[in-house]
Amino acid sequence: MRQPVKRHDSHQPLYTPEERARRDQTPWTLVQGVLAPLQFLVFLVSLVLVVRYLATDVGEAAATVSIVIKTLILYLIMITGSIWEKVVFGKYLFARPFFWEDVFSMLVLALHTAYLIVLFGGFMDVRGQMLLALAAYAAYVINATQFLLKLRAARLSAERAAAAETASVGVSK
Repeated sequence: MRQPVKRHDSHQPLYTPEERARRDQTPWTLVQGVLAPLQFLVFLVSLVLVVRYLATDVGEAAATVSIVIKTLILYLIMITGSIWEKVVFGKYLFARPFFWEDVFSMLVLALHTAYLIVLFGGFMDVRGQMLLALAAYAAYVINATQFLLKLRAARLSAERAAAAETASVGVSK
């Protein structure tokens, strides 16, 4: 007999109470909280340098170094994020609450890694490398937006739950 397909409840909380406690207790949450804005800052600087190079053919070295730094920070945040996910959810990747964000993260990693391969392998000219970096950056922006929307939804859900709990306590008095 076929089992019914379990659908994801859009009102399902991002964290169980146990997962929330683990999230709040692990130092990896702070690490992610520091690395995410750092990566975004490096991305913005690098984006300006890449676009400047593409528009003027000036600043190739600075743009290239900035992309490599952005990629290294991406690797660092992915490794530490996987550790965080293991501590909080018991899986290094593809835990239920962040499954699709992790799937798209693999594309982001693949594009950034492809950039390093073509850079160090000399498989494309500089313009092609910079365009590949822009593709990687576009994927990064989509992925970062996924995470921000997920975390915003979780915050709003937690606020609604707290308000409902407060209202039910007021009613039961």
